[in-house]
Amino acid sequence: MEKSEIESYVKAGEIAKEIKKFARGLIEPGMKLIDIAEAVDAKILKLGGKFAFPVNLSLNEIAAHYTPASGDETVAEGILKVDIGVAVDGFIADTAFSIDLTEDGEFGEMIRLNEELLKRASESVRVGIEVRDVGEAVQDALEKWNEENAQNKDSEEGGKFVVIKSLSGHALGRDEIHAGLTISNYRNENRTVLDDVAFAVEPFVTTGVGDIYEGEPGGIYILKRNGQVRDRDARKVLEFIRENYKTKPFCARWLKKAGESVSGGWSVTKLRFILGMMVRQGILYEYPMLIEKSKAPVSQVENTFVVTNGEVRCTTGE
Repeated sequence: MEKSEIESYVKAGEIAKEIKKFARGLIEPGMKLIDIAEAVDAKILKLGGKFAFPVNLSLNEIAAHYTPASGDETVAEGILKVDIGVAVDGFIADTAFSIDLTEDGEFGEMIRLNEELLKRASESVRVGIEVRDVGEAVQDALEKWNEENAQNKDSEEGGKFVVIKSLSGHALGRDEIHAGLTISNYRNENRTVLDDVAFAVEPFVTTGVGDIYEGEPGGIYILKRNGQVRDRDARKVLEFIRENYKTKPFCARWLKKAGESVSGGWSVTKLRFILGMMVRQGILYEYPMLIEKSKAPVSQVENTFVVTNGEVRCTTGE
């Protein structure tokens, strides 16, 4: 990996760490998700970063892939996952945390466990690490926690926790969030050595069945294929998407803000129509929300690592 690439990964990570600190201080119960998203967007740009993907603000049983659009009235409550992506010269820092917004700390134990799993997985990251080492570390820590909790008869919190096996960490590439390599959070036999690579370790924890289903669209889009549209405004939107996002995910609120200077403004209603039309035509893909199969609450934490030139860096660790 070139020195300039490493420097970009590190800078992106420094910005992402600042964004996590900023978001933790900002978020309060009852706050509109759109206000959180717009504040995070503005802070990323102010600190000199670019968007790697729209900030995911996923509540309760929604594990991932929800970002609010302008006018969204959804408010922060329960357990909120905040998944942040920052890019510098295309090189990405991907990091996430969960916050308990209940009065009685209902999700405190689940979040503490989730953070412990990430800590143990992080300790496994070393020069020569194999993909399977991450899963081994996560599952060992999970089993130990569940065993100790079962023995503690005075515990009033939670019960048995599981990781969501179908959600995993992943390699990162230039302008690529998922660069082909999956890093599972359970025991496996993947002996691929993680060297000269950036990757995210990303355990999800739940008290449910540990699986997900695809729900309604979550407001995050990606350009799927080339195509033509007849509507004049739609042509301008598609041209803007091609020029600015290419292979990267994007969202409607970015287009609305960009439209104010590009063409005098695209209304929320107009954008909703245009994006929906392009999804139906197969030009765009809109990611569905990923929802825990039994509707149980989900926690998520995540950090980015770079292993190269005989060194290990956690670029987003606090």
